[in-house]
Amino acid sequence: MTDTLTPTQTPQLNPMFRLQWEQAQDSYVLLYPEGMVKLNGSAGEIMAMIDGQRDIAAISDQLMAKFPDAGDIRADILEFIGQAQQQNWITL
Repeated sequence: MTDTLTPTQTPQLNPMFRLQWEQAQDSYVLLYPEGMVKLNGSAGEIMAMIDGQRDIAAISDQLMAKFPDAGDIRADILEFIGQAQQQNWITL
């Protein structure tokens, strides 16, 4: 799926889901009518950047600036966004 994604695409959260920080879980979660998806730390950071305004390149740049010790994480971000699209969490 990531081979069809480009850095200029702008992801947005599927309206069926709501992203929020869950203090009890100590993580971001995606809430939907049938339940909840607990996101790991990196997935939560990426999803928190998805606002329907920033394209994938801007999201990658901002996360690389926020986590400089992580190195070049653009491919990982692109892969996660592809997986999130497959899960129907986001649209492009």
